Amino acid sequence: MAKSRAVVELTARFDLGGDNKIRALTLSPHSDSQTLVYVGTFSGSLLLLSIDTSTNIVSRLGSVSLSASPVESVFVLGQERGKILALCNGYLFLVDSLLSQPAKRLGGLLKGINVVARRVRGRDSSSTDLFPAEISADSSSSKKFLQLLGAGNRVSDVRGKDSRHEGVDQGHYVFAVAIGERMLLIELQCDEKDGSGASFVVLKEILGIGGIKTLVWLDDYVIAGTVKGYSLISCVTGQSGVIFTLPDVSGSPLLKLLCKEWKVLLLVDNVGVVVDTNGQPIGGSLVFRRRPDSVGELSFYLVTVGDGKMEIHQKKSGACVQSVSFGPEGSGPSFLAADEAGDGNLVAVTTLSKLVFYRRVPYEEQIKDLLRKKRYRESISLVEELDSEGEISKEMLSFLHAQIGYLLLFDLRFEEAVNQFLKSERMEPSEVFPFIMRDPNRWSLQVPRNRYWGLHPPPAPFEDVVDNGLNAIQRAIFLRKAGMDTPVDEEFFSNPPSRAELLNSAIKNITRYLEVSREKDLTHPVREGIDTLLMLLYRALNRVEDMENLASSDNNCVVEELETLLNESGHLRTLAFLYASKGMSAKALAIWRLFTKNYSSGLWQDSDDLVPYIHDNELIRLSGKEAAAAEAARILEEPCDPELALQHLSWISDINPLFAIQVLTSEKRTEELLPEQVIQAIDPKKVEIIQRYLQWLIEDRDYNDPQLHTSYALSLAKSALECVEVQNGNQEIDAGGREAHDCNVGSVSLFESDVRERLQTFLQSSDLYDPEEILDLIEGSELWLEKAILYRRIGQETLVLQILALKLEDCAAAEQYCVEIGRPDAFMQLLDMYLDPQNGKEPMFKAAVRLLHNHGESLDPLQVLEKLSPDMPLKLASDTILRMLRARVHHHRQGQIVHNVSRALDVDSRLARLEERSRHVQINDESLCDSCYARLGTKLFAMYPDDTIVCYKCYRRLGESKSVTGRDFKRDVLIKPGWLVNR
Repeated sequence: MAKSRAVVELTARFDLGGDNKIRALTLSPHSDSQTLVYVGTFSGSLLLLSIDTSTNIVSRLGSVSLSASPVESVFVLGQERGKILALCNGYLFLVDSLLSQPAKRLGGLLKGINVVARRVRGRDSSSTDLFPAEISADSSSSKKFLQLLGAGNRVSDVRGKDSRHEGVDQGHYVFAVAIGERMLLIELQCDEKDGSGASFVVLKEILGIGGIKTLVWLDDYVIAGTVKGYSLISCVTGQSGVIFTLPDVSGSPLLKLLCKEWKVLLLVDNVGVVVDTNGQPIGGSLVFRRRPDSVGELSFYLVTVGDGKMEIHQKKSGACVQSVSFGPEGSGPSFLAADEAGDGNLVAVTTLSKLVFYRRVPYEEQIKDLLRKKRYRESISLVEELDSEGEISKEMLSFLHAQIGYLLLFDLRFEEAVNQFLKSERMEPSEVFPFIMRDPNRWSLQVPRNRYWGLHPPPAPFEDVVDNGLNAIQRAIFLRKAGMDTPVDEEFFSNPPSRAELLNSAIKNITRYLEVSREKDLTHPVREGIDTLLMLLYRALNRVEDMENLASSDNNCVVEELETLLNESGHLRTLAFLYASKGMSAKALAIWRLFTKNYSSGLWQDSDDLVPYIHDNELIRLSGKEAAAAEAARILEEPCDPELALQHLSWISDINPLFAIQVLTSEKRTEELLPEQVIQAIDPKKVEIIQRYLQWLIEDRDYNDPQLHTSYALSLAKSALECVEVQNGNQEIDAGGREAHDCNVGSVSLFESDVRERLQTFLQSSDLYDPEEILDLIEGSELWLEKAILYRRIGQETLVLQILALKLEDCAAAEQYCVEIGRPDAFMQLLDMYLDPQNGKEPMFKAAVRLLHNHGESLDPLQVLEKLSPDMPLKLASDTILRMLRARVHHHRQGQIVHNVSRALDVDSRLARLEERSRHVQINDESLCDSCYARLGTKLFAMYPDDTIVCYKCYRRLGESKSVTGRDFKRDVLIKPGWLVNR
């Protein structure tokens, strides 16, 4: 059960005196500060009171007598110059709002009335209009329509007005009236100009429902409460159904319309059930302490009265939040009325002849009271309830969350405090700076001086907050032991926390708040403060990984505030990341170099745990020394001073050549490194690094310096020679393996291909190196293919053929080279080399036969026969020689055919031209020039190949190649079918 709190406070009391026991009560707002109170008594009188909410003074304004029976209910129709409808002695009485005129009783069918309920339409309701809009009450069609609806007779004062809506338009109101075993749906028409004018129309009569004690009409359904239970009745069809029945032993039914939700509360003894328009239960049941005599609605609370007590309940849970005694027990039924049409803050309760007025306490005061009593959870629940009901603005909601958060923080409940801070959109992150760093500091002027409600002390460092909080806890424990009731957290009372635990909790949670605040749109000084203080908090928690992530990301940390502290605490990696993020590359590189020196010298022991490192968006793990070199390389890859890159290149390459290559080949650098300086900065023993750098310059950067190309080729040639020597000296290594490649560099290889393959590819692709210089280096070596490429560069065709054919015995390459030369004597030279290889080598008859087979048509048969050696077996060469001779004859005959066909085409074209020039054209007196349309007669004329005829004057103007049609015969050649060769 929730603790009691002050939701309402006493405003005024008023005693009617005498025998004026109260039976019915209604409140009607008259102005911002005045509310009218209509009181129905057991003696049949209707009294009018007025309460001034600014002065809390209650005044009696008037009264009118209705009958000698009790007034059962009172309805206010309209605000200004409205009417009052009252049920008394089974009749309806109508009186003006100021009770200045005698009451008028509505007669006719309206007698013996038990209960009256006014129709209410919900928000956005699509309920049915029971009376059509454009039907006159006096017309015959109107009467027929009323008969169809089962309407009764119109009473005597009908004045022929249109009956349109059951709202307040033009003084028309719709009610449900229970009379015995039937229920009438009537429309009441009031003439607001003439107080005496009033009439009603029976819209519908519903039979078969008796014993109705209470009614609520919402939209198209009427909910009726009887001694047996609750029923749902359709005002359109007249059909009814049972919602549920009451127990045999149960109190009278009671209904209450909840205007804020447009729902209905049904009571069964002390249990309330909320249903919607269709009678379907919504949510759970509400259990009250006792069966109420009356129920009212006050904002998002339910108010119940009975037995001299008023209780305030939450609508959603039914929990009682306040109980107020306003009269003696056993004094009879109590009644309640709330100002539901006004601001909803006033409620009046009755006991006998006394009226007691209460006003809702402003929610700010309620929250303040809860916070003073350290009832934080209830205050948070109240704030959330106010927000869900739309009772407070977003700005006020943010203010309340921040205020509650501060009080929780000073009460040492740091996690809950930060949760409230995060819910506050108004609170500025700089407000927490004084809790982390003492004033004055760099960001003192950025801290807003908000005092909120003045319920908490001014901000102070967490050490002071914790010390003061612990002192307060000890003081409260002492006072409680002394018998004094003091507000203190029960958890702290039973198990007081240590100072270290509280400080750790404070730092953790304020860190969480700053991490979220980084995502907000803030000024640059505040961003600096957040990141710098966040780094200090990470350091206090020893969250090294978070420190490094913050320092290496895009941050706003102030280096001057952090470098000394990070250096003293040994967080050098974090400091290096921070330097790098701020563009202080020299300092960052100095730290990374210090790391590698300490690892190398044994001052630091490289841990077995590998350090995570992200390379090309892939997570890899490196030793501490390699990780330091990798971070240094990452810095140098970015735009920086070239001198800085050359300065640190050496030690980075000592640890891992790949990192050095990343630095040298970075595409991010804006200022290029000079190749001469780079080569001087690299140890000459690190040949592979130099080669990889030169390759990048030539292939990726398109360097065209001949000296650079020559240097690269010489370096590759030297490496190739060394590999050949190693292969020759170590026969255990497979000649096709790669273990011997670049053996002078170490275990890390920067290339995927063999060094000789790279050398051969470069010699073939580049035209800028000096081949003579390369030949001088490899002249006496076994690099035959490389020599062939170089000899080809300098035009030594014979030496190339000798290497390809005799040294490498690559017949296909030799033949292809002859094809590239394009001269028949090259094939004869190659054939001569095969047949007479010199130096005591046996003739290569199979290679010679292959050459004759593939390229025999390019050779002269007589020269071939002269070159053939007498020792060559005739069987090997006969087939090839015969095929070569046949091909020779075939080529000769093909030439003759082409010659004769060309001659035939020439003769035919001459004949066609002659025929074209020999054509006759007949001109008479009617013939016209196709250009100027003049008669030709005996004039000179010309005819174009497209058969157009022009006079000589137009011919001179147009020229001989362009006709009247615009066709240019030089560009668009005309070919007639008769000109084609057809013989």
